[in-house]
Amino acid sequence: MTNVIIEVSKYVLIFLMAVYTYLNFSYFRFHDVWEQNQTCARQNVMMFFIHLIAYAILFLKSEDERIILFYLAQLIFFAAYIGLYRLFYRNMSRILVNNMCMLLCVGFIMLTRLSFDKAIRQFLIVAVSALITWIIPFIMDRVWQLAKIPWIYGFLGLGLLVVVWIIGNNSFGAQLSVSIGGIAFQPSEFVKISFVFFVATMFYQDIDRRTVILTTAMAGAHVLVLVLSKDLGSALIFFVTYLAMLFVATTNVLYLLGGLLGGCGASVLAYHLFAHVRTRVEAWRNPWADIDNRGYQITQSLFAIGTGGWFGMGLYQGMPYKIPVVEKDFIFAAISEELGGIFAMCVILICVGCFLQFVMIAAKMQALFYKLIAFGLAVVYAVQVFLTIGGVTKFIPSTGVTLPFVSYGGSSVLSTFLLFGVIQGLYILKKNDEDEEEEEDEEE
Repeated sequence: MTNVIIEVSKYVLIFLMAVYTYLNFSYFRFHDVWEQNQTCARQNVMMFFIHLIAYAILFLKSEDERIILFYLAQLIFFAAYIGLYRLFYRNMSRILVNNMCMLLCVGFIMLTRLSFDKAIRQFLIVAVSALITWIIPFIMDRVWQLAKIPWIYGFLGLGLLVVVWIIGNNSFGAQLSVSIGGIAFQPSEFVKISFVFFVATMFYQDIDRRTVILTTAMAGAHVLVLVLSKDLGSALIFFVTYLAMLFVATTNVLYLLGGLLGGCGASVLAYHLFAHVRTRVEAWRNPWADIDNRGYQITQSLFAIGTGGWFGMGLYQGMPYKIPVVEKDFIFAAISEELGGIFAMCVILICVGCFLQFVMIAAKMQALFYKLIAFGLAVVYAVQVFLTIGGVTKFIPSTGVTLPFVSYGGSSVLSTFLLFGVIQGLYILKKNDEDEEEEEDEEE
């Protein structure tokens, strides 16, 4: 009977996820606030049903009563987070909050399936991160000095990366994290945000040749240290983000073409300099040639995705644990295997919806400083999602980058909360300005 319930439930989960995703994009069709709020309310219903059904299956298969308590704790968290955000930030973007919760929900479901202990730790990290970043929109609405301290952003971020390069912990051939008091964290996750602020403040002040040269030098220093640390996934995120922000700020095509050519040359050089890079490229080009060694992770990922097909095997019906570090870099493969290709594509589309919302917010901002911040963070988010899913599906070589809000990892979760908090703050700033203009027009 349990197997029948699991088989039926996977189709129900796919249907609910598809409806949620449809609502995510239909939101953009509406301009009336009431219609947008109704769409978001329907999304909430879909998400809570997905959450309930998935955890019911997890309990039936494991018969672990702790799962019920864990589900209730998550239910309280999601309800409180959505409700309190609406209470304290009247002009918030509900669609962004919904998508944050939906991606977290998918992550919790898969982590509970893979490792209950890691799911508990992830939940605690999420709760603390949500609490810490709660005040970001409030701060951004009141601290105008953010645009006046570019070199603090630049040198602080570069300093953190240098520390990792010198004393960082080695993980799969790269120096990614440092440990303080037994707690490891990955500074590059947070430097991505300070880097965007640095570039935005520099180009907000001026876009003359001298400023471009200075900013490029600092950006190049960030990328160089990451390359020396062999954290090539983060190096690529920084490079693409800077190039995109430079082009948006200056609209100079020569800068864009020069950056692309330089990036291609640097990639070839990195391939010849680092065995770590050559191993990943060779595993990408022909993983079947060394399936028991360097090609093992990607081949297991492809087996999982292929086995899951469009509709998935069902929770606890697959073997995602055979993929090395599946809860981090390759969680998308686990989702594809047990929840199905359609469900996995919906996860991608939700990420695309977040990116579109970021870009729309950037387009609406009048101040170049805020516009560049929103656009830069949009690029950071989009590139990270692309690198993760591209590596899992063998579209590009694996870079060891996590899927925001879904993968296991404290630094990734906190930095993504910070990123979404900044974007939410910019959205609220714009809406507050629009409300003030409407009030002034009514008084006149």
